Amino acid sequence: MALKTYRTFVIILITTCRAFADDDNHEMEEFLKREHSLSKPYQGVGSSSSSHWELMGDAMVTTEQVRLTTDMQSKQGAVWSRIPCHLRDWELQVHFKIHGQGKKNLNGDGLAIWYTKERMQKGPVFGNQDLFTGLGVFVDTYPNEEKHLERIFPFVLAMVGNGSISYDHERDGRPTELGGCNAMVRNLNHDTFIFIRYVRRRLTIMIDIDGQHEWRDCLDIPGVRLPQGYYFGASAVTGDLSDNHDVISLKLYQLTVLRSETEEKEEEDEITLPSVDNMDLLKMGENEEGWSSIAMFFTILFSMLGCFLLIVVGLIVYSHWNENRRKRFY
Repeated sequence: MALKTYRTFVIILITTCRAFADDDNHEMEEFLKREHSLSKPYQGVGSSSSSHWELMGDAMVTTEQVRLTTDMQSKQGAVWSRIPCHLRDWELQVHFKIHGQGKKNLNGDGLAIWYTKERMQKGPVFGNQDLFTGLGVFVDTYPNEEKHLERIFPFVLAMVGNGSISYDHERDGRPTELGGCNAMVRNLNHDTFIFIRYVRRRLTIMIDIDGQHEWRDCLDIPGVRLPQGYYFGASAVTGDLSDNHDVISLKLYQLTVLRSETEEKEEEDEITLPSVDNMDLLKMGENEEGWSSIAMFFTILFSMLGCFLLIVVGLIVYSHWNENRRKRFY
């Protein structure tokens, strides 16, 4: 009986979630913003003031891609939009490719997708400046912190900076990350994509890397506050190890989202500095997820033993109470 009740509850929950998902799809429309998009034949890339995108460092344009770095040591390059984005809700679809001669764990360092206040600034964070202001989504292909063996690289993670938060290279960005997922994206024969959506102050990241044309969840965080008027860009860097880091397209879509009066009032205040609500709670959840399997096993074991002990004590107390009751009765 309990099993049937549980199954019924799960079915109702799934149906409700799908209904809400359908509602979201019906109340959301998307429009490609060409002035904020980068795609073949890359006519909008150049150094002239009329160009929509600008190259930096070792980046170069070919007929097939914008190559941020070649498979050589000590390279860094970037491509940045010249036009600030003033969209309230948006979706960025990134078509990219990472490949090279290096074997597993002998390649690096990765690429980043940016939505930041600053642009065209060289630096140590995947070819961009540290202490950035805005959003960074990193495809990290090399593990600097070897102690954490539970994380498989390449790894996709996101970080929101306010101009005073530093990216920790030695710990692969763990202290400041919002979350992420592993993504085996190197040397694949099929296309690889990252999907970044910012709607109702909610950041969602998905990946399509298996060649099945299906999005896989990577990160979903509410309460992310990103100002309007920032710039999109992509950057990459190599060190002693290297890879080709290619951006094939960056397609930005404007999302038209219907909001209730309550939602409008909640979001009417202008955001002036990037931030994340309840960041401390997110870190607590991350630490809980980071427990080792041994720690989790003993936690469950001691919990079960505690419950068993309470049951035994309860039975003993009940037995004594029942025996005393019988004596008084007779």
